[in-house]
Amino acid sequence: MPALVTKEYRTVSQIRGPVIVVERVAGVAYNELVEVVDPAGAVRLGQVLEVGERHCVVRVFAGTTGLSLVESRVRFTGDVARLDVSPALLGRMLDGLGRPIDGGPPIIPEASLDINGLPINPSVRTRPSEFIQTGISAIDVLNTLTRGQKLPIFSASGLPANELAAQITTQARVLSRGVAGGEPFAVVFAAIGITQREVAFFRDQFSSSEAMERTVIFINRADDPSIERLLTPRVALTAAEYLAFTHHRHVLVIMTDMTSYCEALREISAAGEEVPGRRGYPGYMYSDLASLYERAGRIRGNPGSVTQLSILTMPDDDITHPIPDLTGYITEGQIVLSRELHRKGIYPPIDALPSLSRLMNDAIGADKTRADHRPLADQLYALYAEGRDLRRLVAIIGEAALSGDDRQVLAFAQAFEERFVGQGAENRSVKESLDLAWTLLDGVPARLLKRLPDALIAEHRSAG
Repeated sequence: MPALVTKEYRTVSQIRGPVIVVERVAGVAYNELVEVVDPAGAVRLGQVLEVGERHCVVRVFAGTTGLSLVESRVRFTGDVARLDVSPALLGRMLDGLGRPIDGGPPIIPEASLDINGLPINPSVRTRPSEFIQTGISAIDVLNTLTRGQKLPIFSASGLPANELAAQITTQARVLSRGVAGGEPFAVVFAAIGITQREVAFFRDQFSSSEAMERTVIFINRADDPSIERLLTPRVALTAAEYLAFTHHRHVLVIMTDMTSYCEALREISAAGEEVPGRRGYPGYMYSDLASLYERAGRIRGNPGSVTQLSILTMPDDDITHPIPDLTGYITEGQIVLSRELHRKGIYPPIDALPSLSRLMNDAIGADKTRADHRPLADQLYALYAEGRDLRRLVAIIGEAALSGDDRQVLAFAQAFEERFVGQGAENRSVKESLDLAWTLLDGVPARLLKRLPDALIAEHRSAG
């Protein structure tokens, strides 16, 4: 925060939830950092949310409890919210504003960066085209994650999205492709609006993992002021951009839960008496989410990359809800978790059929994973979709009415869910996942494998 304070006002006219209105201001800028001094003399940070001709709306990070219309003072610093960054961030746990909460020493900054970031110039943005291995078969084989991609995970209440996020954080890595010692990789994990129990879960998971030394964790608790939830993903993405584009690392950013972020956005919008959009969410939620998701990417000539896995909970399991709906428009696909698979005890309960990675073809192939990756993925999709259709048919006519081929497809669908999708806590390389897929297809007659070239089937089965 800058040492020079340029303007101070005692003209607070309204206090509404986490925001205050300051009258008769001049020379104030949008997103400017603000110091709010309460009657006891304590200083709370805030940010300018809206600027009018003679007034401005300020959101107060620590909440407005205890503030007074008469005695409170507001100071405008002339600067924006910043994050102190250095390579020492790796291995640290911080709060939603970037302050250490792990008992370690303060971060000695190499730079202080605007948390709103700088947009990547479209003329130097390069198309994501390299593979990131998550260790999850249903992602690596069927919905491949690509460096620089933004790929959300659509979860629902009660599903193990946090467990999946922690597993990907500890397992994810880039394939070295001939680089001695592997390519530099880091994970930035942002937990938004989580409970104390979830904080303890993530702390235990990461502290016991060897991946902690390449991970930065930002924790925003559910009992923290809701306004901080709007800053946590921006702080995390600022750290990721610094590690990627200054220190040339491949950075995977995992943000959970973006629904908590959107709820905070709606709360702040309502407090500011803005005109609501769908289901009470602000009409600018699309552009606000885009300002976060579009910070993923790669820059021509820079070896670093920022890749996003954002996890959100679909309210009422509704994929058409504004949060997943708008997210799907911005991002390059989605991974959907299934309540039905979860009830069967399958973990991770990834539903392959509605899941999609639009950049998968750019990340796989002979020079990146394996030459049989694409046709094998297509065959798994086709057989599993046919098996799901047969299950609905069996509910009507019974399994006895099925042909022999239909029974084999039905058995494949069951084995696919239990063995391929339901891998538990196992960390599988992409080679192990592809080999397992071939093992599942060994029990299926070649005439039913219509998405695989005959030569590829013959080559595999003769080798087996």
